[in-house]
Amino acid sequence: MDSALHTRAQFGQRALLLTTAAVPLTGWTVHALALHRRLTAANRDPLTGLLRRDAYTARARRVMTRHRDDVAVILVDADHFKSINDTLGHAAGDAVLAAYGTRLTAWAGRNAAVGRLGGDEFAIVLPMPPHRLEVRLATLVRMLHTPVVLDDGRAVDVGASVGAAMPDAIGSQDLSLLQQAADAALYDGKHSGRARVADAAHAAVPSVNGRRAGRPGTTLWRAA
Repeated sequence: MDSALHTRAQFGQRALLLTTAAVPLTGWTVHALALHRRLTAANRDPLTGLLRRDAYTARARRVMTRHRDDVAVILVDADHFKSINDTLGHAAGDAVLAAYGTRLTAWAGRNAAVGRLGGDEFAIVLPMPPHRLEVRLATLVRMLHTPVVLDDGRAVDVGASVGAAMPDAIGSQDLSLLQQAADAALYDGKHSGRARVADAAHAAVPSVNGRRAGRPGTTLWRAA
């Protein structure tokens, strides 16, 4: 075999080896991407697109570790949601929950942890300088009280109760304690159309029937 043919043969063998080696690599890449998509889907609520409880908790703790005291822990509970399901049907209820998921995600931004805790209850942990909290909560309440338009054109009046807690006010960076305080504040303002901010006393409010008992005397912020 002359040198030119020998060189081409060697080149062809090397190309074949490289191509053969690339096949399992490509297959593994496709498999890894598919696995990543499945894991991502498993971590998200299919209706709202929000993080499920465990995934939310893990991300929320990372946000708190990164931003320390400059974070807000916010709980949201849809008002009169059962009546929407009962009078307009579950499809309308699902549309309302999906709209809440979109609105909460848009409001919180990409650096936040936004989760659906179950049913019509949601939680957010996001970077938040204390001096911005009042304005941001007022915007959130307005968004959550904007009617949801269904596919058939009907507009559904909606509302939500909102409670917020910040580490400085509560005296703790523990996520569970901050969520308890935010829930107590939410319960104080239930069905009021206002966001309520927790202070240290809210963290000590006992639970009543699985919810935190209300405590009068805390500032409310009304939607404009």
